[in-house]
Amino acid sequence: MEKKLRIILASICFTAITLLFLDFTGTVHLWFGWLAKIQFLPALLSNIAIFISLIVLTLIFGRVYCSIICPLGVMQDIISFFAVKRNKNRYTYSPAKNYLRYGVLVIFVVMFILGISSFVALLAPYSSFGRIISSIFAPIYKLANNGLAYLAERFDSYLFYSVDIWVKSIGTLIISIFTISIIGYLAWKHGRTYCNTICPVGTILGFISKFSILKVRFDENKCVNCGLCAKNCKSACIDIKHHVIDYSRCVSCMNCLEKCNKNTLSYSFKNKNTPKVKATQKQDKKLENKSITEKKSDSNSVLKSSNSISRKDFLSIAGLFAVSKVIHAQDKKIDGGLAFIEQKKVLKRITPIKPHGSKSFANFTLHCTACHLCVSVCPNDILIPSSDLQHFGQPELSYERGYCRPECTLCSEVCPTGAILPISKEEKASTQIGHAIFIKENCVVLTDNVSCGNCSRHCPTGAIQMIPLDKDKQDSALIPIVNTELCIGCGACEHLCPSRPYSSIYVEGHDVHRTI
Repeated sequence: MEKKLRIILASICFTAITLLFLDFTGTVHLWFGWLAKIQFLPALLSNIAIFISLIVLTLIFGRVYCSIICPLGVMQDIISFFAVKRNKNRYTYSPAKNYLRYGVLVIFVVMFILGISSFVALLAPYSSFGRIISSIFAPIYKLANNGLAYLAERFDSYLFYSVDIWVKSIGTLIISIFTISIIGYLAWKHGRTYCNTICPVGTILGFISKFSILKVRFDENKCVNCGLCAKNCKSACIDIKHHVIDYSRCVSCMNCLEKCNKNTLSYSFKNKNTPKVKATQKQDKKLENKSITEKKSDSNSVLKSSNSISRKDFLSIAGLFAVSKVIHAQDKKIDGGLAFIEQKKVLKRITPIKPHGSKSFANFTLHCTACHLCVSVCPNDILIPSSDLQHFGQPELSYERGYCRPECTLCSEVCPTGAILPISKEEKASTQIGHAIFIKENCVVLTDNVSCGNCSRHCPTGAIQMIPLDKDKQDSALIPIVNTELCIGCGACEHLCPSRPYSSIYVEGHDVHRTI
């Protein structure tokens, strides 16, 4: 019963948090956004009441956070589940690697205090999961969406709409692939090894769980030393020889309770020893054979159901999705079918631009854990992970594919750590996160001898005006001039500037945001 309840709750949490990173519309956040805010590190950074609640939860129930709430932990359980299907009773007890566990924790705490966010983000479990989903699985999700949009369009339906798919950061993608490879390998081979040797959150909660009220406990008088509990413990924390459980590594998965045929183990407040009951070898053998037969029949039924979908049908659907995306990509590269559009290049800014609501560069870098939830929901594709080593993975604004619309506040609504504080549309329209700078030599008015004015027409605050290039000529071409007191740094001018490969007008970020 305990295991079934744990699986139901973990499935709900894992599915909802995954959808937070996959959903590019931002609507899922309205129902499940609170799940991001109850993660360990975001709670520590933004809401001390939730953080204390997680500590109390661990003191009562043990490390249920790692088995239910933490998406990276549940992902390891999913991988372990399929590994167990191939090799049953495969785990064995192993002593805790405390030097490694507490060594990583000390380094993590020091880096956190020093503000070296790249190392903190690399090890934080929620952030690692967010990067894995947004960098690796979100493009696949969008590809499926585009395939459905293509099919729906054939039937004159616009229930789905197509979205762009592109790699926002090669470095982040490589780190995400490396992370899931290491964690996936450890989970496949050894279960929760990552949680109990590397993860700093697991180490902290493991220390607290030693003092938890509810624990998995032995009734030594009932135990027949069959070892099934230890062979199915993915945390490798059950020492069957001495009837001891390492509670600092136990994640309260309840696998041992399900496997024990003698009711030796219980999830309770204290040990309850009962008179020892002897069981004959024939009874034990009969129960074991029955269990094996039932599991074989279950695995065979699962195998038959999985074969019900034709491989040919699957490949046909996947091919259709891929072809539709290629066609869509080609449409994006041409202007009216006449000429190819040269893509803009990313500018190297002296001060990176941070989102409205982050208050300042220092505040953002101090609180951001690079979970990429804001990157996932940004409808304008302007938030990209930083490649700077010290702040690696933390989002910053880039206007090659869009600009920050004054009416959009999604990133401030979804941020769970306080790096981007909630901000109203009115406040955003008057907050200056940077200012535009005009580079006269790049302007198409001079390079191509044409009239333009795109930057002035689309400036939402009227900060850009057009003035004559030559004041002495009545029919002189017009070039822009920027009023930095009115500019809010939205990037509309930079994005819509026709100059290639670099815009003739670009936005430089501010260390501290201010109200105009």
